[in-house]
Amino acid sequence: MKRRLERVAIAALIAVPVGLALLGPVLVHLADAERRQPFDAAAPWPGTDYLGAPVLAGLFEGGWSIILTALAATLAAYAAGVPLGVLAASTRRRWLDELLMRPFDLLLAIPSLLLMLLLASIAPPTAWMLVAIVAVVNLPDVARIVRAAALEAAHRPAVEAMWLQGEGWWRIAAGYTVRSILPTLAADAGVRLVGAFYLVAAASFLGVGAGPESGDWAVMVDVNRGGIFLSPWGVVLPAVLLVSLSVGLNLLFDRLLSRTRTART
Repeated sequence: MKRRLERVAIAALIAVPVGLALLGPVLVHLADAERRQPFDAAAPWPGTDYLGAPVLAGLFEGGWSIILTALAATLAAYAAGVPLGVLAASTRRRWLDELLMRPFDLLLAIPSLLLMLLLASIAPPTAWMLVAIVAVVNLPDVARIVRAAALEAAHRPAVEAMWLQGEGWWRIAAGYTVRSILPTLAADAGVRLVGAFYLVAAASFLGVGAGPESGDWAVMVDVNRGGIFLSPWGVVLPAVLLVSLSVGLNLLFDRLLSRTRTART
């Protein structure tokens, strides 16, 4: 019974924001189209935003872009960061480890928003460029976490035995080292996804991507926070949807990894 309730809770946490993002463009006509005063709590629930537009319309239209962009950027950061981190952890050449990690240390010394400003100043304002910028900002953290997690696993006696048997680096890295650090990657993925939501919102205001007029959920939280005491739903509802998706994905990853560990034992 407890496991069934857990499955239902995880499904609900993920299905509500994803379903709203998918069906929102179809349901947007159900929202009140009348323009009213900004942060008008007397308007039909859930009120109006900072421009006087209905918050409900923003919820319907603002989900798909933020979810797709944040997920794509997070996946891109892991696609680049995991091989680099594992290579740095498993190499026996100290100079290669230094060569791979020191540039990331330099990037980490730059505040993420400042780094985004620098990248935005030379990048064309497109959706794909927004994905690339958010991925680049997340890449140093991902690579360093992967390296730290893989360092012990990459030098276990089992790995030494595989080297002596003539196994290739790719088989050792992907077949053993990466599998050993999957719990760490799963735990970090949720945090990284929440950070991606924030960075996507910040990038929109820097003119990269669709811009603040896109009205995605992350942008809604930022632009409506000035009226949170007048009409709080413009901040509360999109924030709840973002948190729901992040927590649901974290719980899903944890459950899948638990099943994998149980199957192995």
